[in-house]
Amino acid sequence: MIAVLMADDETLIRSAMATMLGLEADLEVVAHVDSGEELLALWRQRAEAGEPEAVAVIDLQMPGIDGIETATELLALTPGAGTLIVTSHGRPGYLKKALTAGVRGFLPKTTSAATLAEVIRTVHAGGRYVDPELAADAISAGDSLLTPREADVLEFAADGSSVDEIAKRAHLSVGTTRNYLSSAMAKLGVSNRYEAALKAREHGWI
Repeated sequence: MIAVLMADDETLIRSAMATMLGLEADLEVVAHVDSGEELLALWRQRAEAGEPEAVAVIDLQMPGIDGIETATELLALTPGAGTLIVTSHGRPGYLKKALTAGVRGFLPKTTSAATLAEVIRTVHAGGRYVDPELAADAISAGDSLLTPREADVLEFAADGSSVDEIAKRAHLSVGTTRNYLSSAMAKLGVSNRYEAALKAREHGWI
């Protein structure tokens, strides 16, 4: 029996996925929670109790730590663990970040229950699965034009924050923040930081 832990802040979707997976004879959803923090706490408890390693099915975008951050911390606790991202935001940059972090499965929430179950089995056995359409998009999009710091400040700019607010959140000086924003805007060919953030998000670079 393959144990499955799930994290998704959309309760209806999470419950439906758990119910569908529970119909599979070889899968057992032992818990489903609405945040990455809760998933990590459960994972630690299972590891400390010596329970069999589970497969983590994690939503990409959640309040608090996101899916990729959750997977990264989980893999730090249990290197090589089976982690799988499901998302409504299948942008190329997210896929690349997930694979770099060590995530072994990445697929959209439009995937059928049968495919999700099969991917869980694949990941549990040590294999990988990436949705073919998302993989093709990632290849065609190419690598991000932004440096990690430019991506950081644009992430903070996406909600309309002022330069002073962005600097505080990014732990940078106002001058350095302006430089990163200007560089990012130039690379993306836009006239303001908000447009830059939107364009970067469309490509999955933030």
